[in-house]
Amino acid sequence: MASTKSWTHEIESPAAAPRLFRASVMDWHTLAPKLVPQIVASAHAVEGEGGVGSVRQFNFTSAMPFNLMKERLEFLDADKCECKSTLIEGGGISTGIETATSHIKVEWAANGGSVVKVESTYKLLPGVEVQDEITKAKGYVTAIFKAIEAYLIANPDLVV
Repeated sequence: MASTKSWTHEIESPAAAPRLFRASVMDWHTLAPKLVPQIVASAHAVEGEGGVGSVRQFNFTSAMPFNLMKERLEFLDADKCECKSTLIEGGGISTGIETATSHIKVEWAANGGSVVKVESTYKLLPGVEVQDEITKAKGYVTAIFKAIEAYLIANPDLVV
């Protein structure tokens, strides 16, 4: 029987925590295809208005090992810049992963910027092993947050 495993990752950013959280979580389905078109081909809301229970779908380019991912927002506290979501379709579900959740929290840093804390928890299907996938996942997460950071810095007056 496969056990539940997890990985964590932290990314420092000069962007303010609330702006980074809003762009990376609340508005990500509209920003992703613009900011990382080499990874995300398209994205859209499937159901809901962005609150708890909402489902979003991301369609990926050939840069990713899977073509789509649907996630459901399980917890959201925009004031504390924190959310949790569950992978419900694609992204390796039923081919290698039984379940997967992610927890994102963006905290203020002492220098006025922020620290993004990501925790991914997953349960693999029996017989499935992960090797380089965790390193690759952390690389994708870093690339995504750095793209958002660059966008926010280039557009300081943009309200997100």
